[in-house]
Amino acid sequence: MSNPQDFRLPDVGEGLTEADIVRWSVQPGDLVAVNQTLVEVETAKAAVDLPSPYAGRVITLHAAEGDTIEVGAPLITIDSDQPSRAGAEHHPVDDPDIDADDATSDADDASEQASDDSEQAALLVGYGPRQPARAPRAREATAGSAGGPSDANTAAPTAVAANGTRPAAKPPVRKLAKDLGVDLATISPTGPYGTVSRDDVHRAVASADAHTVTEPAQESETRIPIRGIRKHTAEAMVSSAFTAPHVTEFVTVDITETMRLRETVSARRDFQDIRVTPLVFVARALLLALRNTPEANASWDEHAREIVLKHYVNLGIAAATDRGLTVPNIKNADRLSLRDLANAITELASNARAGSSTPADMTHGTITISNVGVFGVDSGTPILNPGEAAILAVGAIRRMPWVVQVGESERIEPRWVTQLSLSFDHRIIDGQQGSQLLADTAAVLHDPSLAIL
Repeated sequence: MSNPQDFRLPDVGEGLTEADIVRWSVQPGDLVAVNQTLVEVETAKAAVDLPSPYAGRVITLHAAEGDTIEVGAPLITIDSDQPSRAGAEHHPVDDPDIDADDATSDADDASEQASDDSEQAALLVGYGPRQPARAPRAREATAGSAGGPSDANTAAPTAVAANGTRPAAKPPVRKLAKDLGVDLATISPTGPYGTVSRDDVHRAVASADAHTVTEPAQESETRIPIRGIRKHTAEAMVSSAFTAPHVTEFVTVDITETMRLRETVSARRDFQDIRVTPLVFVARALLLALRNTPEANASWDEHAREIVLKHYVNLGIAAATDRGLTVPNIKNADRLSLRDLANAITELASNARAGSSTPADMTHGTITISNVGVFGVDSGTPILNPGEAAILAVGAIRRMPWVVQVGESERIEPRWVTQLSLSFDHRIIDGQQGSQLLADTAAVLHDPSLAIL
């Protein structure tokens, strides 16, 4: 007996209102099992796999890859051959109070407590482990943005290679190929693990153009839909820039002693398997400086007209990814040892680049570091992450001639030098406090022995 069931987009974390369809794992006519991955969606904070709450046959996909849909809208219709063992009567969208931590905890218990609907429903929120049956998709080493718009009313045709398989390519590459009119099945992939890369698509376009006569005045353009993380970042930065009165201060500092300490620490046996970057020491210096200026680890409550001091430091690290700029944060970073802090920064950056940061990773940050120096940039005026009072930008570390004072004499030496810039919310932090935080951070980097005082 037919039993059509609609699976609607759940709130996959922190009260978000919409998500983008990144990749469908099933098609109409496919048989699916309970908890089998149906679709990967991308919200403003993370990419999430959504498992099926029903067992049965897929009838309809209600959105195409690239579409943006609202929470509560139908995602897929399944002809269910049996009641859902994962809580078919308890739809996750009806329980807005489920958060990331609850969902993760419930997912761990779900296999042992199949009779508890509230715990089984947590598996449907998207925070459970990714399904092992689905191999991870290869990601390109170079970052890039998504391609042109997709038709919101019809599913995009799926290219099939000569051997009958679907060409392997990331969704942004598929969108780029669609926008440029390139059939992926005609391309010889050169990307990692046999995937089609952006360069492959552009080479195919160039090859086609070489055999096509075009009008000299003809111009082309690419339109990139503002969705997911990129949309959230744009809205957040506009809101921050025009809500919090920003002040930015700069200091240039000789960090030669910190660079020497980095070499010493890296050579230690207990750090042999740890990636010790200068950013680790910048983070530690900022965390130490916050002890003298706790007002910088606070937020402004407009409704209550209160400053909220945080007695924990969730340190955000701005990360550039192919989905846009993200700022996951390290929870309770001020309580970590240098080794644990280095591990946490490496893991955070790796997850951000892979698109596997969770909604919990992206929320409740209290202060942020932006390492613009990795791009060869000397300085900048960073915009506050919304809800935070300060953000520190770190410029490129360069060997430069520097005046060094030895006793009463001076001499010029080549030294490791960088520039720090601190933006802060002038409603919360006054000029003296902002200057103190920046000066204290620079002082520790100049002379790391101050950390033991």
